Amino acid sequence: MNNLQTILLATAVADALGVPVEFKSRAYLKQNPVTDMQEYGTHHQPKGTWSDDTSLMLCLAESMVEGLDLQNLANKFIAWKNDNLWTARGWVFDIGIGTRMAIERLENGEKPELAGGFDEMDNGNGSLMRILPLILFTKDLDINQRYEWTQKVSSITHAHVRSVMACFYYLEFAKKIVEGKDKFQAYSELQIEVLNYFENRKINPLEIEKFKRLLKADIHKLNMETINSRGYVIDTLEASVWCILTTNNYKDAVLKALNLGHDTDTTAAVTGGLAGLIYGIESIPQEWLKVLVRKEDMIQLGENYMINL
Repeated sequence: MNNLQTILLATAVADALGVPVEFKSRAYLKQNPVTDMQEYGTHHQPKGTWSDDTSLMLCLAESMVEGLDLQNLANKFIAWKNDNLWTARGWVFDIGIGTRMAIERLENGEKPELAGGFDEMDNGNGSLMRILPLILFTKDLDINQRYEWTQKVSSITHAHVRSVMACFYYLEFAKKIVEGKDKFQAYSELQIEVLNYFENRKINPLEIEKFKRLLKADIHKLNMETINSRGYVIDTLEASVWCILTTNNYKDAVLKALNLGHDTDTTAAVTGGLAGLIYGIESIPQEWLKVLVRKEDMIQLGENYMINL
């Protein structure tokens, strides 16, 4: 398996694990923890069904196969919403408010890089959840180019600097892993490199401060009670890094993420993609991969990417 195939499968499996219990509280999941792939539940979907997180990630991956043009990617998002492109079972059953509004702006002719919400309240996790494949496109570029591509791809749905910064941090973490760094080494190096980059880029210090638990603390030493798992982009990023650093395998990382409750599919998906890169495709339980919807399509997409490199 190549890195794109690993990212796609690892994210989709985690997403599918979280779908049946999306919006369930942490208290509920403490009493009824998810330990395996389930069916029906919140969205009444069969086992192995993934959500908008994976659909939009697959749109990005396919656009990368085709050369990654922002308008091309925006058109795929529109086709997903209206024509069920890259849906698990032929229909869209879940779409975030910010993402829906941005796609509607795209339909009305807005430029892709201006379609996403720019307000502070527009910092849901809808760009973070889909952005991981981008690291394979940007990893050999210089840091300014990596940031600018992150900004462009995030801004299609989420254009506020905080969402862009979260996506950038996540992709820089993935870059370290792809380069063979240990996850704790990656975390430590990012505290210097990403912090320096944000400061050198003259990003508002108040925005940088929002990332202090990742950039200036040891987040893995925090108690679960201090880790939030709702749809806010920083909550999702922190929860995912916390789950990665407090477990030592794919299965435990994604189960820990989704059992935090609330935005279970996205917290698990963001965790799962990174965990897949860290532990490899063989770390994903076979029984989970076996029931994953459209698994062969994801594998083929990853092959197509390598062919077109």
